[in-house]
This record gives sequence, structure tokens and C-alpha cells, in this order.
Amino acid sequence: MRLLSHIHSAGHLSPQASAIAEKVLNDQRISDEDAIYLYEHADLPFLSMLAHHIRTRKHGRKTYFNRNFHIEPTNVCIYTCSFCSYSRRIKKREDGWEFTLDEMLDQVKAYDGKPVTEVHIVGGVLPQYNYQFYIDLFQAIKEHRPELHIKALTPVEYHYIFKKAKVSYEEGMKAMIEAGLDSMPGGGAEIFHPEIRDQIAGGKCSGDEWLEIHEISHNQGIRTNATMLYGHIEEYWHRVDHMRQLRELQDRTGGFQTFIPLKFRNQNNEMSHLPEVSVIEDLRNYAIARIYLDNFDHIKAYWPMIGRKTAQLSLSFGVNDIDGTIDDTTKIYSMAGAEDQNPAMSTPELIDMVKRAGMHPIERDTIYNVIHDFEVEEFEPESVDA
Repeated sequence: MRLLSHIHSAGHLSPQASAIAEKVLNDQRISDEDAIYLYEHADLPFLSMLAHHIRTRKHGRKTYFNRNFHIEPTNVCIYTCSFCSYSRRIKKREDGWEFTLDEMLDQVKAYDGKPVTEVHIVGGVLPQYNYQFYIDLFQAIKEHRPELHIKALTPVEYHYIFKKAKVSYEEGMKAMIEAGLDSMPGGGAEIFHPEIRDQIAGGKCSGDEWLEIHEISHNQGIRTNATMLYGHIEEYWHRVDHMRQLRELQDRTGGFQTFIPLKFRNQNNEMSHLPEVSVIEDLRNYAIARIYLDNFDHIKAYWPMIGRKTAQLSLSFGVNDIDGTIDDTTKIYSMAGAEDQNPAMSTPELIDMVKRAGMHPIERDTIYNVIHDFEVEEFEPESVDA
């Protein structure tokens, strides 16, 4: 209760804010109405104290990262999401790329001898990247480097692939897992509510289909991540509605590892007329996600999208994961005007960033097994770094 006294001493609390603080301090779930109240009325210090309390209760000062790289098969796509700065339409392929299976395997081989633990595969949707293509790709990666964790494709891609192949979600996911898929990233969620989703991502799988594919994956034994694209045309209640559906699925399966809020960036897309939300709104959103998603272990700040400084600040607003070293292998957010136009950080840089925030850096694998604890050991500069 000492924290509640500190919160009260920091300024006057409304009865509703005080009730929310009591719930958080007693490890009780907040309601949708509570979350909307926090979005509409709570100030930044109040949110920071509550979110940091939860983060500390779950993880102490531990802050996770991994050594990973991305393969983006293509930036040409049959879909025309209005928020997307990354994809190129099929009829305008001049500045696009379409890698072959062998070219993607060469990208994997470029990391031979380097201590990466994960390859993250996601990109545009095209007919040639079909059911058999990804089975062959996953098998080839595992044959070359069996221990490399494959985190690949979103429900947007799987929905298209399985529908084209005329297989069920259950059959399709089973085949992908047997081919070598280890986990699924959280992309393609955007905003679940159809009145927003239909405007910004019409034609893609629905929010219900996104959730169904994740639930099937959880039931088949693999862990997945979840995202939410915020800061565009949605209202606060759309964000809460989105997180409620994630929280309900997590209650059923426990299969989500991490929630990653993704900030809308407004360069080079059909929504460029919209202003981006402020860093303060970013931090508020991280904090409220941490407070609301009580059954998610981890909240991640994707540093290539929001920049290193904001990612560092987010560690005091409920965030306990800052993704990975990336090694300049993703273009998705740099093409949309993200803070880091060359998204690569060496392991020593990442460790230093975490320590400067007063946190405890831990290198993890994809499913949060500890590889190195940098509170008790030093990074060895002679190591081959990714």
C-alpha cells in the first residue's frame, strides 16, 4: 500500500483512478471501462507508476532481447492496406523485390557461424509464395541449421495460402509446424473492429480469422505474439476492444508470449495526411497495455519503429522486452519513416542501452529461455556478434 500512498501524494486522484490503482496493487483485473478511463483521463506519472509496478512484480528489472535477423521474401503484395508504406502493388513492381527460395536460403547462410537464435520471416502476399513454397523453405532452413528458430508468417499470409491450397487452418498449420515452423509473429492484427479494419486493411483476413489461426496454433503447441496498430483513425475504445479479444483468447489458451503495440508511421502511404501521435501517447499506450493485459507475460517495444530513445523510456512504462539486434534486415518501418532508418544494433549497444535505463539486460531465445544474463556476466567483445 506504500505505492498507493505515493500515488496519492503525487496529486489528487479521482475516485475512479483510486479504484483502478487499488485493483492494480491487489493484482486484480481492470475492466474495459477502467481502461478507457485511463486513456481519456489518466496522466503520465500515474500510468507509469502503475505499469512499472506490474512490470517489477512480474520481472523485476529484467529486460529481454534476442539476436535475430529478418527475411522479407517480397514487398510486392496483392493487398493494398492504406497504412502500409512497405508494399508495392503487383502492377508497380519497379522498386520491389521478390526473392527465390535459394536467395532466402543464402540469407540464412550469411549468418553461419554467428550466434543468432531466430530468423523472422514475414513479407508481402503473392501467389507464387504458396503452401508448398513455405513448406520447402522451412524444411530447407531446418536442414541447413536445425537449431535456428523459425518465427514466420502472420495469419494474413496463412489465410491466403491455406485458402488457395484448399486446406483448413488446422491442416495447414499442422503441415507448417511439421516442416519446421517454431512460432508465429504477431503482425497483421492491425485493429480487429471491422469499422476500422475495413477502412485500413480491407480484403485481408478478418479480426476473427486472425484470432482463430492463433488459437489453432496455440492448440497445436506453438507460441505466438500479438500486435495492435495504433495512432491512426481508431478511437480509444477500439484499442480496448482489440486488447479485450486478445485477453479473452489468452484466458482460453495461454499461448501468447508477447504483446507489441505498433505505432502508425505516416510517410509514403495513403494515410500520410494523418499526424503521428506523440511520444507521450506512445508511452501512455505501453503503460495501459501493461495494466490491461494482465495475463500476458511480456510487453515489447519494437525499437526500430519508435527509435532507441523512446524504447529506452518505455522500460519505465511497463515494457520488459525490446526485441533484438535485427542487423539491418527489416525495411518495413524504415520505409514508413521510423526513427531508425538503419535498424541495426550490436549486442554491446543494446546491452548498454538497457543498462543506461537502470535495467537488467538478458539475452533470450524466442520462447524466453535465458541464454546470457548480463547482470552477472560481461559481453565478450571477441565473440562473433550479430
